[in-house]
Amino acid sequence: MKHTKITTDEQGRILFGRFEYIFQVLIILSLAAFAFETLPSLSPAFRKFLAGFEVFTVAVFTLEYFLRLFCCRPRLSYAFSFYGIVDLIAILPFYLATGLDLRSLRAFRLLRLFRLLKLVRYSAAVQRYHRAFVIAREELMFFGMISIILLYLSAVGIYYFENPGQPQVFKSVFHSMWWAVCTLSSVGYGDIIPMTVGGRIFTFFVLIIGLGFVAVPSGIFASALSKARETD
Repeated sequence: MKHTKITTDEQGRILFGRFEYIFQVLIILSLAAFAFETLPSLSPAFRKFLAGFEVFTVAVFTLEYFLRLFCCRPRLSYAFSFYGIVDLIAILPFYLATGLDLRSLRAFRLLRLFRLLKLVRYSAAVQRYHRAFVIAREELMFFGMISIILLYLSAVGIYYFENPGQPQVFKSVFHSMWWAVCTLSSVGYGDIIPMTVGGRIFTFFVLIIGLGFVAVPSGIFASALSKARETD
């Protein structure tokens, strides 16, 4: 009987595949604990429990990181990959802030939210979205450039129409950008509205363009996502 030799990389995939759902649950629980820590009325006992849970999760994620680093060949390919950097950022703030009495370093705790990105590793659907983005990246980048141009032209147009009548609201093209963003995205907060006839007519055309502002990239990405499913 022929025996197939299992490489270190394959052993790593088998090992981490068995604990996939445990890692997912632990990531979600750690993010929930982070949210609970922001509550002002927590009892000291519960805060102590959350601190202990934080140490536990960091220990697990640290062990996971070094095991992946050990199983990967070559090791640097994992360390400098997207997933490797995310895994490192998820645990690094804890070690940077431990033992230091500088209040400003508490900002590092915000980086714990990067643990949410670790869910990407364990979700086939999210990985499929990533492949779809890679497929459509050129079209999306081109549409992004067109969007910036349209945003600028909309801000310039409404500025020239409304500045004479509302100089305090549309002070400059930069002040008009907020109106352009809200109108092109079809959000329309209503805090800045045109008063002149020309401004309202111009707004009508911007709104029509704004309907396709969201629809076009959605269609591009949907097509790319369909192609990504075919590769599964």
